[in-house]
Amino acid sequence: MHANGCPPRFLKNRVNLYRQKYALVLAAACWWAFWAAVQVLVMLQYDIPLRESVIDALATGAVLACVGFDIILMVKYFKPSAKNASYIVVASVVLAALGCGILSWGLRQLPLGSHYLITLRSTLPIRFVFIWLMTLTLGAQGKVWWFLKERTQQEERNKETERLMRDAELSNLRQQLQPHFLFNSLNSISALTIAQPEQARKMIEQLSDFLRGTVKKEGNQLIPLRDELHHLQLYLDIEKVRFGHRLATKVTADKALQGMKLPALLLQPVLENAIKFGLYDTTGDVVISLGVSVDQNDLLIEIKNPFDPETAPPKSGTGFGLSSVQRRLALLYYRNDLLSTSRAGNIFTTTIRIPQWSTPKS
Repeated sequence: MHANGCPPRFLKNRVNLYRQKYALVLAAACWWAFWAAVQVLVMLQYDIPLRESVIDALATGAVLACVGFDIILMVKYFKPSAKNASYIVVASVVLAALGCGILSWGLRQLPLGSHYLITLRSTLPIRFVFIWLMTLTLGAQGKVWWFLKERTQQEERNKETERLMRDAELSNLRQQLQPHFLFNSLNSISALTIAQPEQARKMIEQLSDFLRGTVKKEGNQLIPLRDELHHLQLYLDIEKVRFGHRLATKVTADKALQGMKLPALLLQPVLENAIKFGLYDTTGDVVISLGVSVDQNDLLIEIKNPFDPETAPPKSGTGFGLSSVQRRLALLYYRNDLLSTSRAGNIFTTTIRIPQWSTPKS
């Protein structure tokens, strides 16, 4: 937020609008000065005195500015389509006739030489054609300019709507994930309060730290791998309290990769899915492994968990966690191939690829 209370995007749009207006005014002034100079030179060639030539050029320029402004406003507010393009032609003829009549009447009221007044009367048809062509040209240019401006504004509105819808869906995905984990954690804390109160207090602190980190991060925010792994460790510490010695984790990530970026809070749903299928349907100790590497400049993350093929045969994209992560990656990177699953024996592997050469769409 800016110091005066206006959002930066609003101020930027206002600045761009003023720049466009100033550029348009400058272009119109240059156009007017050019034709005034041309008219003075032409009249001097026909022995019209410099005084009368300058007055005539200024008056003609003023009329052209007025009729040009009128025709541009007309095409802006009436928006003639290709089917009724004759509207511009008729309007330009009417405006040219009015402008030519006003120009002739106004110049005759001035103390100008008789030779100039004779020339004025004889050149009225030429003046009419000149003003009409200029007005018609301005009308056509105005129509094209307003059309392009409206199209650009519509595209910006569509992009903004798409961005808001994407952000809303990302937020909705996160809100659907957190209650499930929170309810499980609270149930575990409730069970520990009597038997192991000290362990329950520790779990409450861990849960508080985890939720605090979740609230601070946005769904489309890029964070370093080290921050994601730290947040993930808080989640795993809580899960280890729930499952005790049965759950073991192995995280392999080279220090050189700790600065690589990925969307915030991306891996927790995948780990939750691995724990669900690794522990819920097995009775022994389970090791969940997470490995990080680089493949063709992309950050490659592999999460592996054992499973019992007879009681919990995994399917591609099993569970809301994986489908939500895949949808989130598609929304951020516009790609559907960044998450894949496979199995070899009794090991289920989830592979996530994070492009490092592009940033999520904002």
